Amino acid sequence: MNKQVLSAILLILAASAQAETVFVTLEKDNALAIVDPIAGELIKTVEVGQRPRGIAISPDNKVIYIATSDDNIIKLIDTETLKEIGTLPSGDDPETFALNPKGDTLYISNEDDSRVTVMDIAKKKVIKQIQVGVEPEGITVSPDSRWVVSASETTNMLHWIDAKTNIIVENTLVDARPRAVTFTSDSKFAWATSEMASSLSIVDASTKQIVKRITFEVQGVTKDKIQPVGVVIDKENKRGYVALGPANRVAVINAKTYEVEKYLLVGQRVWNLAFSPDQKRLYTTNGVSNDISIIDLDNLTVTKSLGVGNYPWGVAVKP
Repeated sequence: MNKQVLSAILLILAASAQAETVFVTLEKDNALAIVDPIAGELIKTVEVGQRPRGIAISPDNKVIYIATSDDNIIKLIDTETLKEIGTLPSGDDPETFALNPKGDTLYISNEDDSRVTVMDIAKKKVIKQIQVGVEPEGITVSPDSRWVVSASETTNMLHWIDAKTNIIVENTLVDARPRAVTFTSDSKFAWATSEMASSLSIVDASTKQIVKRITFEVQGVTKDKIQPVGVVIDKENKRGYVALGPANRVAVINAKTYEVEKYLLVGQRVWNLAFSPDQKRLYTTNGVSNDISIIDLDNLTVTKSLGVGNYPWGVAVKP
């Protein structure tokens, strides 16, 4: 094999190794944007239903789940053909949901009814509806599948649901208007953002008690504009990242010391975030500027903004 052929093969392999697709829900376009982040291109948009928000991808990367809030259903989209392949009943106004690690159960926030709907995906059947606090939105499942945590915006609580029994066993009072919650990869801590308090609560999963509160302050930005929403933590538990809404920033947090290391300027009204499969990049949805930002995590710099459509909200990534 000559050197030119070998070089060509290596280039193809390198390109395929980097290949990934970013899916973005467009709340006001009633559509899904499909993005090639490596090329920095919007590939296409497809209609998916009324007011799509929450989004997740199945563990086998074959199915996209999308909450179409005004249709009151969860839609199933084939990741390759982008065709609708089914729906799941969800209860009223499903905005956000969490998929368990095994990929067989959905936990859906029904904000208007103050409930969490537990859905058996294969049977397309509601297992249980759990009464929680007022206006539940943020919801997550621990990586060890032990806990489901639902954040109720008006009650200002995290509800700890035993994933085996689907019963609330504990509640944690947090700061005003908790919007999103996620776990560290070892399932030891839950991080919950509080939109109206400009804060983040770190909660010990064993005691259900807050061990650290982080308050965000951005130079030149008034406190009322600093509204933490989406939050993600890398798999090494090295850093966490928080979308600060109208502050147009992402806060970079040291997950060991809980110090804010940096604020990254992104698009307007940043909502949610998702890692690339190798966790070298972070993608943010910026609702008011109608774009996504691409962040290089090795250098902690924003490398590109890419227009995707009207009011991007949710984001998920397929290898």
